[in-house]
Amino acid sequence: MTTIFWAGDSTVQQNSIETYPQTGIGQEFIRFVRRGEVQIENYAVNGRSTKSFIDEGRMAVIYDRIREGDFLFIQFGHNDEKSEDPTRYADPDVEFPTNLGKFVNVARNKKATPVFITPLTRYRDEDVKVANEDLYDHVLWRESMLRTAEKLGVACIDLTTLSRELVKSRGKAARQEYYMNLPAGVYAHFPEGQKDNTHLQPAGALAFAGLIAKALHEMGGEYAGLLCDGIDQWLNETANFGIANSAAQEVEL
Repeated sequence: MTTIFWAGDSTVQQNSIETYPQTGIGQEFIRFVRRGEVQIENYAVNGRSTKSFIDEGRMAVIYDRIREGDFLFIQFGHNDEKSEDPTRYADPDVEFPTNLGKFVNVARNKKATPVFITPLTRYRDEDVKVANEDLYDHVLWRESMLRTAEKLGVACIDLTTLSRELVKSRGKAARQEYYMNLPAGVYAHFPEGQKDNTHLQPAGALAFAGLIAKALHEMGGEYAGLLCDGIDQWLNETANFGIANSAAQEVEL
């Protein structure tokens, strides 16, 4: 069986019921893979950057388990850009691409296939001017990952751009449908509600996982081979899951 190993941060990680409805992209991506032939081992952890992930020995765990024919999905950027935290910061010109290269070596040394995925966009209201728009789209780290992918010959899915386009198409509805902006008194672990334009609810994780699946499908070959039968039908419907989710919450049972 082929295994997709996923290294990343909180936008990808597997969540427990204790943080519901927070959901990582890796949780929902399982819906898109070929059942019985492809499995996912999700090593993404909240708050990690390429630097802290490596420093904590998490990449070594993947190295011990990954095998020939497997895939390593590498999705970072949110925390690498935190210059105020030396334990996580990885500058986009030197340390970030160097770290990405280490992940590539882990995969290729075991005859597995690395795939870069640029960081997910944060939500922002298009009608409101912000001091630094780059913070929402991780511009320098996205560009660094794209350059590194070209240099090393690694497939790269530009989730930053894909997610920004989807969020813009949904408008203000995306804030409530996709991200962890929660009303008070609904969720047990968030009794006072929450304002969070970074982390995801199930509909957001599913929609963005669908963008990754669509990109793999378009890449063809071994990448498309990871995906389940009937993927075309489901990819056409993915962007609407947020609408269905919101409508369901309004139904009184």
